[in-house]
Amino acid sequence: MGFSFLHTADLHLGSPFLGLSSNDEELARRVAAASREAFEELVDQAISRQVKFVVIAGDIYDGDWKDTTIGHFFNRQMARLQRAGIPVYKVRGNHDAESVITSAVTLPDSVKVFSSRRPETFLIPELKVALHGQSFANRAVTENLSLGYPAPEPGYFNIGVLHTSCDGRPPHANYAPCSVQELLQRGYDYWALGHCHEYEVVNDSPPIIFPGNLQGRSIRETGPKGAVIVEVEDGQVSSLSRLHLARIQWALITADLTGTTSEEDAFEVIRSAIQKEVEAAGGIPLVFRMVLSGSTPLHQMLRTQPARVKDEVLAAANHCTDAIWLESVKVQTSEPSTASAGQ
Repeated sequence: MGFSFLHTADLHLGSPFLGLSSNDEELARRVAAASREAFEELVDQAISRQVKFVVIAGDIYDGDWKDTTIGHFFNRQMARLQRAGIPVYKVRGNHDAESVITSAVTLPDSVKVFSSRRPETFLIPELKVALHGQSFANRAVTENLSLGYPAPEPGYFNIGVLHTSCDGRPPHANYAPCSVQELLQRGYDYWALGHCHEYEVVNDSPPIIFPGNLQGRSIRETGPKGAVIVEVEDGQVSSLSRLHLARIQWALITADLTGTTSEEDAFEVIRSAIQKEVEAAGGIPLVFRMVLSGSTPLHQMLRTQPARVKDEVLAAANHCTDAIWLESVKVQTSEPSTASAGQ
């Protein structure tokens, strides 16, 4: 029997976007809506692809609610999944631990939340699926929760759901620490992890997966963001595919100005570097940091005229696309050496 499920984590609904000083109203509007729109698209994809269930491996919220608006938004999306016959299984992470979220909105019965007191197992008999997980009771869980997870359910496809740093992946806090070997020893068929914001296949067989976060929130979270669709055939994972869901993508763009002697040449190199990133993003709006590197006679001008350089970088970006914003410009160029200049 074949089926598919969706694995996501680190939605951080309600999170502020960091490092934005622009007064651009369009950017402010897009940024405010990005995380919610990404999650709405995730629900759209789950319904259109007719997945059998959704797994959320922690940090749905970024912290306690200022009001119930974000809770009602999440509830509406869960209700959409319920009407489509798609249950949701979720653990709480460090940002939405039981002690952190003090408000509540009653979720549909189709949303199953793993206990924070001890590992818990939910069975889906018609699919022969067993999901094992434990939520965070507090923000800082320093014990290895995975050691308490139960043995696999015989004859079932077993999924471990865990919010963890797993081998201490920086820069994330070392919460619910565990090793890959300890996860493998549980004998499960798939590990749905959360906490680390980069997509990573930690282990191939059985798959141990960080889906990454749904929407980048600063220049530290660049590149495509989204979730994972898992296809299961005859009790084994047959394929994994990423869903790119971010509504805004952060990018770190480097332009090597080595050898450029005129401003015209330098800004053409910059424009070309931006154009490559725009094409790679496939139409997703970009917020980018421009890093200027290399050895160039223009070094002094680049260092002493930051406002002009920023204006020219932004102008180059706008030649490539309308949907782009500049976070900052970092000048890391140097003067050519005397020997190089004389050649």
